[in-house]
Amino acid sequence: MAFTTAEPAFRFRQGTRPLLISMPHVGTHVPPALAARLTDEARHVPDTDWHLEQLYDFADELGASVLVATHSRYVIDLNRPPDGASLYPGQSVTGLCPVDTFDDTPVYASKDDLPDDAEVAERRDAIWHPYHRQLQAELDRLKAVHGTIALWDAHSIRSVLPRFFDGKLPDLNLGTGNGTSCDPALAATLLGIAESATGYTGVLNGRFKGGHITRQYGNPAGGVHAVQLEMTQSSYMQEQLPFDYLPEVAAGVKPHVRRMIEAVLAFVENTAKH
Repeated sequence: MAFTTAEPAFRFRQGTRPLLISMPHVGTHVPPALAARLTDEARHVPDTDWHLEQLYDFADELGASVLVATHSRYVIDLNRPPDGASLYPGQSVTGLCPVDTFDDTPVYASKDDLPDDAEVAERRDAIWHPYHRQLQAELDRLKAVHGTIALWDAHSIRSVLPRFFDGKLPDLNLGTGNGTSCDPALAATLLGIAESATGYTGVLNGRFKGGHITRQYGNPAGGVHAVQLEMTQSSYMQEQLPFDYLPEVAAGVKPHVRRMIEAVLAFVENTAKH
């Protein structure tokens, strides 16, 4: 089954300051021919990182560049390595072109509908590579202009998902590839903001340590500091259908997320001056 899509792989807004915010899992588009092969549940794309553009609506004001995925992670997961290697060996994970949902139910209506290697390659060429080319190009541009820069990979997930973790997930899950993707002082500052956020819980390099994007592009010795934030969706939205954004709930957590982004900008801009 050949894969085609009429939708561009991403939306991009160029900023003026040394920060790129990447949102690889906010996309909801599934081309009609592919959607016809999915289960009814999967057509609702429940594992989307819903409404993050709205939650991070201060990004433009702060001068950040913003890169936003358009296609659902069920088409291809932009935060997985292109060869599909597991990010968490020994733990349950979804793949480059997922065949199961976070609830461990099938994405495809029939085994005959599963993508073969050729189709996976087509999806990679149509969506994965363009997104990552744009990501790398903007990091290169920012580096040339500013010297020291940051990459923030924005994510969210249901707060209770037995497949992946026990109990309720902390609200603000910072990942730095176990300390390899950004300066430890910056990570400590961000964790301090998360831990001091009244009514919320925070952790650094817990269940979520940063996916392919954080690990691939973070290079603190080379002046690129990458951080992933995996937030609980209960902090800002309805976790079940119809997955509504809840402005009055989001108003509680948004100032803390903004403080983190401002701290990242302050760190890289101050580092660049010295």
